[in-house]
Amino acid sequence: MKRTGAGVLIVAAVLGLAAGFLVDQVLTSAGRSTFTPAVTLPILLVLLGAVVIALAVPIRRATRGTSKAAVNPFRALRIAMLAKASSIVGAAIGGLGGGLWIFLATRPVTPSIGSWGTVIATTVCGAVLVAAGLVAEHLCTIRKDDDDEQPGDDSGLEPRLRDH
Repeated sequence: MKRTGAGVLIVAAVLGLAAGFLVDQVLTSAGRSTFTPAVTLPILLVLLGAVVIALAVPIRRATRGTSKAAVNPFRALRIAMLAKASSIVGAAIGGLGGGLWIFLATRPVTPSIGSWGTVIATTVCGAVLVAAGLVAEHLCTIRKDDDDEQPGDDSGLEPRLRDH
C-alpha cells in the first residue's frame, strides 16, 4: 500500500473548498440562508481522529516488539486504509469549511459569531483529522527486513549453473 500523498490531500481540500463556496453561493442566490455546519461535526471529527490513532497504536507496538501479540496483517491493512480514508475525508471537510469561511468573509454583512465559530471549528478539526490519519498511517507501517529483496531484484529468478 502506498502512503497518502500530499497531492491527494490537496485535491480533496480544493474540491471541498469549491463545494463549500458554491453551496453557500447557490443558497444565497436562491434567497435561502447560508449553510452552517452542526456544532457536533467538529466534535465527531476529533473523536474519529482519536479512534483511528487508538486503533493504530497496538499495531505499532506489535511491529516494534514492545507487545507480545502477533501482528495480524489483515487488521493492520484495514486500520491503515481507515487512516488513509480519514485523512482524505478530513481534507475534504476542512476544505468545505474553508470554502464556507471564504464565502462568509466576502459578504458585506458580518455573520453571527455562531456561524463563524462552527465554520472555523470545522476547518480546524478537519485539519486535525488529516493529521491523525497520517499519524495512524505511519503507525501501521512495518519496517522492511534486511533480507527482503529489493524491488526489481530478480537475482532469485536466474538459473544456477552447477560446477561438474
